[in-house]
Amino acid sequence: MGFPLKKSETYAYGDYLRWSEDERWELIDGEAYNMSAAPSTRHQLVSGELYRQIANFLSDKSCKVLSAPFDVRLPNHNEADEEIETVVQPDISVICDLKKIDDRGCRGAPDFIAEITSPFTASKDNIRKVALYEKHGVKEYWIIHPFDNIVYVRLLNENGRYGSPAIYEALGQLEVATLPGLNIDLELLFR
Repeated sequence: MGFPLKKSETYAYGDYLRWSEDERWELIDGEAYNMSAAPSTRHQLVSGELYRQIANFLSDKSCKVLSAPFDVRLPNHNEADEEIETVVQPDISVICDLKKIDDRGCRGAPDFIAEITSPFTASKDNIRKVALYEKHGVKEYWIIHPFDNIVYVRLLNENGRYGSPAIYEALGQLEVATLPGLNIDLELLFR
């Protein structure tokens, strides 16, 4: 899970749409990553709890929370969908600009993304996706380590860059900076 497909060509969303629906893929700058192995039970429990807490908070607000599998297309410019070379499936996405949501998923950067990492996806989540989400303007990016009970939080600063991550252990509550008033109960998240 999470290893790139070793081929010399680059791919775009048009190619991605023709691939088997039985497999999950992500494209990062035209490079295909196979996501077809099922996540661990621990991963699913953490993802489900985070989704539940966010969805409960957003129930009467205009932002939407969506969970994988959900395609987030990140165009470099104004290219047509079929030409976009980056399509990811974050574990959790929060989108407040509802014009970005369509029948195919989301076109443009979500406001908040959380990835629940595994040994197979750790380098992609901590290196490739940090640079990717920074480049595309994701305001807040959480990397959750479900077995270590740690959350790394990266916030976009006024220069459009992520600084060093803030690191939190599974104690108390953690405020979602992009959603004022939402505090995630970390003890419940990692229960």
